[in-house]
Amino acid sequence: MFKTEYIFVRILFPFILGICIFYFFPALAYVKWLTITLSVILLILLLLNTTYKKFNVYRHRGLVGTLIYMLFFNLGSLFCLLNNESLNQNYFAKTRCDYLKVWVNNEPQQNGNILRFKANVIAGYLKDKQISLSGQILLNVKLDSLKPIKLKYGDELMISVKYTEVEPPYNPAEFDFKAWLSNQNIYHQGFIDQNHIVSTKNNVGNPIIKMALNIREKQVAKYRSLIKSDEAFAVASTLILGYRADLSKETLSAYSKTGTIHALSVSGAHVAIIYVVLDFMFFFLNKNRALRMIKLLLICALIWGYALLTGLSPSVVRSAIMISILITAKVLSKKTNSYNVLAFSAFCQLVYNPFLTWDVGFQLSYLAVFGLIYLQPKIYKLFYTERVWVDKLWSFTSMSLAAQIVTFPLSIYYFHQFPLYFLLANLFITIPLILMMYLGIGVLIPSFRFLAPVFEWIINFTNAVLNWIANLPYASFSSIWINLSEFILLSFSLGIFIYALTKFNKALLFSSLFLFVCYQLLILRDDLKVFNQRKIIFFSLRKNYAAAFINGKEAVLVSDLNSEDKNYTFSVEPALSQLQVDKIRLISFKKDTVLGHFISKNSQIVFFQYKILLIDENLNNKEVNGRANFSSIWLSGNTKFNLAKIHPDVKYETAIIDATNKDYKIQILKKEMENNNKDVYILKKNKAYLVQLSQ
Repeated sequence: MFKTEYIFVRILFPFILGICIFYFFPALAYVKWLTITLSVILLILLLLNTTYKKFNVYRHRGLVGTLIYMLFFNLGSLFCLLNNESLNQNYFAKTRCDYLKVWVNNEPQQNGNILRFKANVIAGYLKDKQISLSGQILLNVKLDSLKPIKLKYGDELMISVKYTEVEPPYNPAEFDFKAWLSNQNIYHQGFIDQNHIVSTKNNVGNPIIKMALNIREKQVAKYRSLIKSDEAFAVASTLILGYRADLSKETLSAYSKTGTIHALSVSGAHVAIIYVVLDFMFFFLNKNRALRMIKLLLICALIWGYALLTGLSPSVVRSAIMISILITAKVLSKKTNSYNVLAFSAFCQLVYNPFLTWDVGFQLSYLAVFGLIYLQPKIYKLFYTERVWVDKLWSFTSMSLAAQIVTFPLSIYYFHQFPLYFLLANLFITIPLILMMYLGIGVLIPSFRFLAPVFEWIINFTNAVLNWIANLPYASFSSIWINLSEFILLSFSLGIFIYALTKFNKALLFSSLFLFVCYQLLILRDDLKVFNQRKIIFFSLRKNYAAAFINGKEAVLVSDLNSEDKNYTFSVEPALSQLQVDKIRLISFKKDTVLGHFISKNSQIVFFQYKILLIDENLNNKEVNGRANFSSIWLSGNTKFNLAKIHPDVKYETAIIDATNKDYKIQILKKEMENNNKDVYILKKNKAYLVQLSQ
């Protein structure tokens, strides 16, 4: 039932299933029952093992296998629940303390005058009494412009902060910051002024991590002194050292549109390049078994040191584990199974942090490597040539194809685009990436710093070529939005199709085609909805207003934002992209506008049958008279309009209050509406208000 070569492949799936189920159903009560179930299964397995021959247990291998699956399902469930810090009895948010003692557990990142970092909570103080606490919090510190505070990993702090739960996304297709942080076991955040922080002068972080971060900081400083171009410096720091430098939108877009974004983050490929260098450097240790053991220890130590230096991302850890196992097996003359090694590395990471299951980098990394192991050899065998250089070219091509094919559904599900020229871009970047890795490490050595201009030129040349590829016609298909059911159908269709071709199985082939047809029918349904859509979205913003009047693939956006504003990029644009709106007219309240079925005039907006009375500063000290029926009134601009001056003959169903009104004004307006038995919707810190219009 459980062949040794696939043991971790088999136990990984129930382990992950347990994590997935209890991630969405977290409750401390489950821990007790899971522990009891786990203990019972262990006792049964122990009993079966001691009576294996006596009762011929081998005849019931199916039952034993099922028990083992249940064992690892329970283990995954328990690890998930025990890893969830919000379930701990001493989780800091369960006790509202006046002060918290925390320590900085990552590298603080500064954006303007805001310093952001994650912090581990150690203790709290309530009425001069210290309470032991646990948990993580995301802190946003407003820096003093004259004397900003400098914080490092491990610094212990006393803070006075009012923390809140991380807010969910309020607008359609908006980035789910709450889910992203919860995957890192962070559920609360705080905003604090610098003068509310007192350093205890202690550093309580892990000394090894602290040393690695200090080394990286020094190496980044060397890059800064050697590289003149800001963009080249950012690429070098990100590529070689895993330092989160500020890359421009243009560079990120070029790498993303060409399918080479993996080259910008330290990944398995980078570790593999490091291994090749180390293997060559220590070739003289291949003479006998004892020296090969020394070589093994040296290479493993240096690879794990590099992984630590670059931040221990899931893809780097995966590569480090796999390389460590493979070279150990090679030295010990043991056989290995690539699938089992891959599964073992995933199992190790998930035991340490079960929430990595939801990490996009983790998912893409393991899928890509699976593609290289399973699919690349099959693609490579499709074409044979005796020319060495053509064979090498085809080998790289088959690798790129394999990785891109298996990650395709996940990529479009998360990133909503597909690079058309990924083969060209990946073939091009192979040599520059290797050169950048070697030169990037080399220029950190004093004797080779003269190579810094060459290193910088290669980075700039690579960026220029990728920009050129990204700007070619039809460089990428963008705005590809698929939902979860469509993603599952596409994934199963693709997986079964590949397996059917390799096994020449007609039944599976037809099954995959059937699933693909189902997927296409869902896509067709979505496209028909897009062409016939007619809706209004009142966006939830912090200080601005925005409402999109959508007809088919066209929209009129009434807003005080511009297309370059961050609030537009993060809160408005994703919704319009998801709805496949490709023509947007951006207007404001201040100008009368007539565009097709949209009319904005005299403080009124008409869109098909939906009529809005706009109440802003233009109506201050004025009256609204006459007989008119409105679908809603829109209160904006902290208006001083007296609602009592709306004539009784002016009818409306709903009042919409946007975020341009002050908080105190919002409460006043809300109370007046409720007293008049009117429906009221406040956009600030609430879901966007959606109006679906009939055809």
